[in-house]
Amino acid sequence: MAEDKFPGWHGTTILAVRRGGEVVVAGDGQVSLGQTVIKGSARKVRRLSPGGRDVVCGFAGSTADAFTLLERLEKKLEAAPGQLARACVDLAKDWRMDKYLRNLEAMLIVTDGAELFVLTGAGDVLEPEHDVAAIGSGGNFALAAARGLMGSEMSAEDVARKAMAIAADICVYTNGNLTVETIRKA
Repeated sequence: MAEDKFPGWHGTTILAVRRGGEVVVAGDGQVSLGQTVIKGSARKVRRLSPGGRDVVCGFAGSTADAFTLLERLEKKLEAAPGQLARACVDLAKDWRMDKYLRNLEAMLIVTDGAELFVLTGAGDVLEPEHDVAAIGSGGNFALAAARGLMGSEMSAEDVARKAMAIAADICVYTNGNLTVETIRKA
């Protein structure tokens, strides 16, 4: 099918909020093909435990591509235990340079509770400002809402849930069926 005729996959909002010694990663459950909701309960936030250390990852984009990247990240973390930044940079290098990997269409938010990164296929390993990161179709809506809520006394989870609800009200590719994972600094 020609690319211009393919309606494309949409429907992910992933948000990470760092506050009070913990990071909460929330992801909605909607997957859409064009204007049709294919699934409303997808799980796009995962907990990895390479070498017994927990890492929480959220992904946007192609599911198969994201799982390939998560498997690679897990191997990088096993090779460099406790060094999330190094594992993320190594993955980003591979993702950018490898002929197979560079065609993968996904983005990742990765945290170990202390560090928080956004990884892209362009080779980016970004540390977000303001302790909030978001990716996906509704990512900008969730990011704006979360940044506005960071001035409140709300917990990280409450900020994430409220911001995701706001994004779901605005973005047609985002629903309110959330997967939420919390991780604390080790």
